[in-house]
Amino acid sequence: MTIARKRFGQHFLEPAWVRKVVGVINPQPDETFIEIGPGRGALTGPLAERVKRVVAYEIDRDLAASLRATMPGNVEIVEGDFLDAVSPALEPLPSVLRIAGNLPYNVASPIMFQLVDWSRRGLPISDATLMLQREVANRLLAEPGSRDYGILTVLIRHRAGVARLLSLPPGAFRPPPKVQSTVVSLRFHEPDPPVADEAAFQRIVKTAFSQRRKMLSNLLPVDLRRRAETLSIADYADLAKLLSNKV
Repeated sequence: MTIARKRFGQHFLEPAWVRKVVGVINPQPDETFIEIGPGRGALTGPLAERVKRVVAYEIDRDLAASLRATMPGNVEIVEGDFLDAVSPALEPLPSVLRIAGNLPYNVASPIMFQLVDWSRRGLPISDATLMLQREVANRLLAEPGSRDYGILTVLIRHRAGVARLLSLPPGAFRPPPKVQSTVVSLRFHEPDPPVADEAAFQRIVKTAFSQRRKMLSNLLPVDLRRRAETLSIADYADLAKLLSNKV
């Protein structure tokens, strides 16, 4: 049996919970999936039985070799860090692409931002079903004014609807992590609300949250006496438009 490696944040999902996760993913026969961090293939195998194709990114070369030897023919294993991928390892590109993954805490945010970037560039990602540390899920789902509301909330939800699907206790994994986990769904869409310059919108959001306790008037060249965590996504879009008009 492959030993979980701490440096990769590996925690392998137990079979009873695999069935629950597959249930909330609801894979269909004509679909293509990218799986991020397949590990021992607990989720990969059940997905492969139900869908057209699975492309799985695995950073651990020993696990990647084991998966290549045991997975069916409709599974392709890409050995390496998903964050190094410039675009999906798919040829031809399907009309609809779905994502699944169990994301370690230290790379969850960068991976979600990469998925948003792929969607922004026109890749046909419909949704991502992701297992996250509960605290990360809480940040995604936070509302303005709460302590969890921040850069991740605004920038992900500007491009994706987020829903909580399933809560997983530490015992759902081997070895059990010291944290609670949550399965969330990200459903990608066009920017809502639209912004003329997404790069400027992102810079404003990051600047505003860089020093939460300061009023925005101290950080940005506008007369705005509210704190960053009190503004909605629509407020940030309005602020981006205001600042663009002042340039």
